[in-house]
Amino acid sequence: MHTLLIDDDPITTFLTERLLRHEGLSDTAASFQSPTEALTFLLRQIPAGLVPQVILLDLNMPMMSGWDFLDILKRHEVQLQGQCTVYLLTSSVAPADEVRAKAHPLVAGLLLKPLDKRKIQQIRDHVRPAA
Repeated sequence: MHTLLIDDDPITTFLTERLLRHEGLSDTAASFQSPTEALTFLLRQIPAGLVPQVILLDLNMPMMSGWDFLDILKRHEVQLQGQCTVYLLTSSVAPADEVRAKAHPLVAGLLLKPLDKRKIQQIRDHVRPAA
């Protein structure tokens, strides 16, 4: 499963990558600590139809928040809808963030950090439903 991880914290990125590999959610994975670099990468992939199945996106990052990232992706919603599922990562859930996440068509959920085995299994089950 192609996964894109965007989180500015190197320790969180390292631990999440390990967990993704251990749980089999990262056949191919790309990680970025810079949301602008991740966005550049992703926008190059969209025209070729090479979008990730899952994007794990930190909400609170300097320079560009997860919400800013999603605002730019909204322009490509048609190409991403049904092919790419976004999960927002946060260390504290504000009720306004939950409401906003539920209203965004590309966002499948808001997950508290750190990710764990159960959360990864939920993502896998949502992206690849049981036959």
